[in-house]
Amino acid sequence: MVHVCTVVPISLTVGANRIVPAVAIPHPLGNPKLSRDEEKALRRQLVEKALQALQTEVDGQTVFER
Repeated sequence: MVHVCTVVPISLTVGANRIVPAVAIPHPLGNPKLSRDEEKALRRQLVEKALQALQTEVDGQTVFER
């Protein structure tokens, strides 16, 4: 499982083993200030990072930076 989150310390506290930092609390998977194409690219990047994290063998908690 991959935990995409806006507050990494909370994910660490609850014991998530694969953590991908999101954008911001009100818009975890996007940024309304970006153009439509820029936001689509940002969302794709986050999903691809989460898929990469899911395929990566981990030993304990790991934060996958964007």
